[in-house]
Amino acid sequence: MKKGTTEIQRNLAEWGVDGWLLYDFRRSNELACQFLSIRSEQLLTRRFFYWIPTQGTPVKIVQAIEDKVLHHLPGETVRYRTWQELEAALKQVLQGAKRVAMEYSPRNALPAISRVDAGTIELVRGNGVEVVSSANLLQVPLHEDQVRSHLEAAEALDATAEETWEWIARSLEAGRALTEYEVQQFILERFGFRDCVSDDPPICAVNEHSANPHYAPQMENSSIIQKGDFILIDLWCRKKGEGSVYADITRVAVAAEECTERQREVFSIVREAQEAATQLVKECFRDKRPLMGWEVDQAARDVIHRAGYGDYFIHRTGHNIAERDHGPGTHMDNFETRDDRLVTPMSCFSIEPGIYLPGEFGVRLEYDILVHEDGQSEVTGGVQDQIVRLLAHV
Repeated sequence: MKKGTTEIQRNLAEWGVDGWLLYDFRRSNELACQFLSIRSEQLLTRRFFYWIPTQGTPVKIVQAIEDKVLHHLPGETVRYRTWQELEAALKQVLQGAKRVAMEYSPRNALPAISRVDAGTIELVRGNGVEVVSSANLLQVPLHEDQVRSHLEAAEALDATAEETWEWIARSLEAGRALTEYEVQQFILERFGFRDCVSDDPPICAVNEHSANPHYAPQMENSSIIQKGDFILIDLWCRKKGEGSVYADITRVAVAAEECTERQREVFSIVREAQEAATQLVKECFRDKRPLMGWEVDQAARDVIHRAGYGDYFIHRTGHNIAERDHGPGTHMDNFETRDDRLVTPMSCFSIEPGIYLPGEFGVRLEYDILVHEDGQSEVTGGVQDQIVRLLAHV
């Protein structure tokens, strides 16, 4: 379990919740499985509930033929065979409870948290309880080994990005035609060299493709990179090993000796927005002021809006980073959702504002912020202060 029972119960009491009811069926609630440290190879074909009351001993409600699925967790075990026995067990553990946390988000305001189906919510509510979101409970602080793994991944990304630019520049000067897909594969090869892995392949996007935030080059439809092109690379990875934490960066370059005035203008606005969001994080932790995810997003968004490009910033400013590139913690978002969760110490997240001009090009600048236990905010993955000019010094 990602947190100890005592810590969870203290959090529940602080938030005025009577208990946390974690539920899963066939890994439909990935958040619960991750939080409860259920092994990926564990067979899960039946419903289970894990009840952590604000006071008292946790209870494991498990189906009789899979009664060992939660054996690694503390608490009493209640086995059920029939649906009637399951509902009776739920009624028993919820007796006296008024507010119960689950992986649920009112009005689906935070879709990443909504993992419990509506029918199960109805079943739980049928016991006379109010279901509230477990979003804050799911925020698990990174431990020191995870912090170290993130920093190592960030260094690997920074070095890989530099090697990628050098490789593209040398290839262009030698007259060798490269495709976006080949650049993607080069980045993956460098990940392997550095003992890093990624759940999804990186992005290399040229010209108008860079104006699509989730463009994914394929072998068949990949553009050829030519002199004068605008190039965006977005790369994320983690070190091999259990519990390692991702890092995630985005860089831009031109395959030329100089960039255009328009490219320079858009880049400077995006960089200003990135810096505004970063400064807000640093100031709030320095001054010990609470900070919510939506506020970080708004700080970046205000800069781009004032510059007249508000309609071209079409995604949130950042996402939580943990064992998954998009983790379960606070996102820097007041656009796709309004994330009113607190930004907490020992957490990591991206800052990646962007401006995307259809048919032209898009600029996204991304690095990560690691908030330490003492509130010090560290930028990781390297900072890009100007567009890389690939042919300026070849």
